[in-house]
Amino acid sequence: MSAEKKKESIKDKRPTKVPMPEQAPEARRRNFLEVPHGYTAEMAMEEARRCLQCKKPACVGGCPVNINIPEFINFIAQGEFEKAILSIKTQNSLPAVCGRVCPQESQCEAQCILGKKLEPVGIGRLERFAADWGREHNVAPAKPAAPNGRRVAVIGAGPAGLTCAGDLIRLGYSVTLFEALHNPGGVLVYGIPEFRLPKDIVYKEVDMLKAQGLDLQLNMVVGKVYDLQEVMDLGYEAVFIGTGAGLPLFMGIPGEELNGVYSANEFLTRINLMK
Repeated sequence: MSAEKKKESIKDKRPTKVPMPEQAPEARRRNFLEVPHGYTAEMAMEEARRCLQCKKPACVGGCPVNINIPEFINFIAQGEFEKAILSIKTQNSLPAVCGRVCPQESQCEAQCILGKKLEPVGIGRLERFAADWGREHNVAPAKPAAPNGRRVAVIGAGPAGLTCAGDLIRLGYSVTLFEALHNPGGVLVYGIPEFRLPKDIVYKEVDMLKAQGLDLQLNMVVGKVYDLQEVMDLGYEAVFIGTGAGLPLFMGIPGEELNGVYSANEFLTRINLMK
C-alpha cells in the first residue's frame, strides 16, 4: 500500500475503538460479575473494519505468540467468525483468557500502524469476541499433528504450563500436566478477581486442551509425590517447569509482619480459593 493510499484509508477509519458494553456502575457495585460484556457481532465487525491490513503488520511482531492478527481480524470483518477463532488457535491455546487480560496496549496494539494517527485497533477486544463466539458455538480447534510417540511432563497448570502444554499437543506430543492445587489455572484463577477474569472462562479453556488429549493430574505436588528424576523415570523425555513466581517482594517497612497484613498474592488467593 502506498503512503498516499494508506493516508487516505486512515482518514476513512473511525478515529476511536468501538466502545465495549459493560455493566453500569450502579449495577456492578452490587456484584462481582465480569464488568465488560464483550462485543456483539455487529460491533466486532465494525471494529475489525478499522484494520488497515498492512502488508508488513507490526502488530504481529508485538504479539508474544505471533498470532496472525490481520488474518483473524479480516475474517471477523467479513463475518467469518469460525475462521477467525481457528486462525487464532493455530498459535494461541488460551484466546479467551488473553483477550481479557493480556496487556495488548503495550504489545500488539502499541505497534498498530493506525495507532500512529488514531486510536489503535482493539485487537484484544476482537480476540475476546472470536474466542467467546467459538466457545458458544462449540468450535473445536484444528486437529493436532499426528502423535509422534514422545512424552513430555509439564509441572504447573498456570498460564505458562497451559500454554506450553497446548503448543506441545499441537505438535503431536503426549503431555501430562501436574498441578499441585485442586483446580487448574494457577494465577489465572487465584490471582485475578472474578470481575476481571471469570474462573469459568479459564476452566473451559482447560477443557478444550483436555479434549485434545491433555492428561491433567491435580493435587500432584512434584517434589513430594515425585521428585524430578522420578518424573523422568515415568517415561517422559522432557520436563517443563512452570511453577510461577509465588513469593511476594515486601518493602521492608514497619508493620508488614502484623496480623491482618497480606501481600496482594495472599489476599487474592484467600478471596478466590478459600471462600
